[in-house]
Amino acid sequence: MALQVSNSPFSEEQVELLNRLLPNITETQQSWLSGYLTAICSASVPSGGVAVLERPAIEVPTAVKEITILYGSQTGNGQGIAEQAAAKLKEKSFDVTIQSMNDFKPNNLKKIENLLLVISTHGEGDPPDTALPFFEFLHGKRAPKLDHLHYSVLALGDSSYEFFCKTGADFDQKLSDLGAVSLAPRVDCDLDYDEPAAQWLAAVEVSLEIQTGGQSAAASVEIETTSSTQYSRTNPFKAEVLENINLNGRGSNKETRHVEISLEGSGLTYEPGDSVGIFPTNNPDLIDEIIQLGNWNAEETVEINSQGERRALRIALLNHLEITVVTKPLLEKLSNYSESEELKRIIKKEHAEELRAYVDGRDLLDALKDFGPVEASEQQLVGILRKLPARLYSIASSLEANPEEVHLTIGVVRYEAHGRDRQGVCSIQCAENLEPGETLPIYIHKNDNFRLPANSETPIIMIGPGTGIAPFRSFIEERSETGAEGKSWLFFGDQHYVTDFYYQTEWQNYVKDGALTRLDVAFSRDTDEKVYVQHRMKQASQELYQWIEEGAVIYVCGDEQNMAKDVHATLLEILQQEGGKSLEEAEAFITQLVQEKRYQRDVY
Repeated sequence: MALQVSNSPFSEEQVELLNRLLPNITETQQSWLSGYLTAICSASVPSGGVAVLERPAIEVPTAVKEITILYGSQTGNGQGIAEQAAAKLKEKSFDVTIQSMNDFKPNNLKKIENLLLVISTHGEGDPPDTALPFFEFLHGKRAPKLDHLHYSVLALGDSSYEFFCKTGADFDQKLSDLGAVSLAPRVDCDLDYDEPAAQWLAAVEVSLEIQTGGQSAAASVEIETTSSTQYSRTNPFKAEVLENINLNGRGSNKETRHVEISLEGSGLTYEPGDSVGIFPTNNPDLIDEIIQLGNWNAEETVEINSQGERRALRIALLNHLEITVVTKPLLEKLSNYSESEELKRIIKKEHAEELRAYVDGRDLLDALKDFGPVEASEQQLVGILRKLPARLYSIASSLEANPEEVHLTIGVVRYEAHGRDRQGVCSIQCAENLEPGETLPIYIHKNDNFRLPANSETPIIMIGPGTGIAPFRSFIEERSETGAEGKSWLFFGDQHYVTDFYYQTEWQNYVKDGALTRLDVAFSRDTDEKVYVQHRMKQASQELYQWIEEGAVIYVCGDEQNMAKDVHATLLEILQQEGGKSLEEAEAFITQLVQEKRYQRDVY
């Protein structure tokens, strides 16, 4: 309960500081503060009214102004948050060191007293590539005792995955096991991470105030600021669509859109390897079915965020809330408004496998049908749902070659599951409802973990089947425009040569003029035996190994669960076969490539 100036002996300024401090301090900090105040109260008080301790009951910690921030990020979100946190702490006069976990020397942990970790979870609860060596060090036999260390973890994840924020939780537990003391409790962030990240940083700042004897300024509660002329994820730019064409030929099983977007007037810039975030609109027909099933009032106004913004329910579901993904947190909240015993059973920990099978391919309408009736008000329905996240697409153009434009390669998602036709939210919008002249709310998503080498003479190997081709179009456009002299090799694959060879003419022209040194393609449905990019890699294993020995940077873009794993396994085989390495040596070599930024992946 918050203190009030009228019923406390504190000044207004003191009350404000206490109300900011008390909700965020840890149990350890509470114990320290309790002991310190007890010691003061039990001391003799002379006539001047100042408590004097004959012998200090507890030593006040020495002010420490240094703090290290380490981030582990696959797509760049973690790096962005870490950089914003570093900037704010520097404003508070802290000496901040910020590094990727990939660049940090683990033995330096012994020299650090304050550590902040910003870490995402990837795949099946795994650390991102750039965090793996540091993660393995901490969980290995060489990890030191860290009794001197104060730390806090901000975990990033996606609650639609089973192992939500697992890497952050693993880091938190391991640091604690090694003796480190928490500065502030770990915060787990879903896709809409701005507000919880700001709250985490505020709690960290308050804890640091205690540690430094109140030397830093009051805690900030904002982690990102924008203005009407600074476009970002929290302030997207309404960009005009210039072109929207289908890349697939007639008769293809796929539909893949090439979308060209104007950046004129935005001030937005990007580098090859970055992505564009698009805020999509949900399917109106799906929204109408949901509203009708729950007997809700489409025009009832609801609060859509902590700032108190209000919208009609239908508009909120259309533009602001996620309705096409079912997660465990959603079902847990839904169970508060449902009498379904099946729902209450399936969300229990012992039924994790069954829950995993249920959420796969289902949406909010399915859950309402399966576990209804749901006795929730319009506002309670909104409280069940998470914010509609932006969809990220790898940029398929070079700004050098296309000033004030950005190009995207978007695979259209259509499939049938559980007796209903399903559609990708953003891809369908781009395929069916986006004509030239219309606008899309977009922002540029930086990704420093997927970059061309600084030295333009460095060879590059690009592996990108399907829409994974997008960033490599950006790479080659850039290298062609700037006259880069380094060799380049592209592996591309899809179903059919005739209908699914994206940007075929461009690649052939790049090979002709020398901007692309070598092109190997694999079309899986054109032969009786399916052939994928990893098969082409094996066929060229000797030359591929030679390029790696010459210092080539390897890039992989596309599906993580299948393609990226197969490519990784193939690389290990090539290192063993052509390099005479054992499996352990090949794995260590791959780890070294990651650390040297010579093996970079943009996978999803």
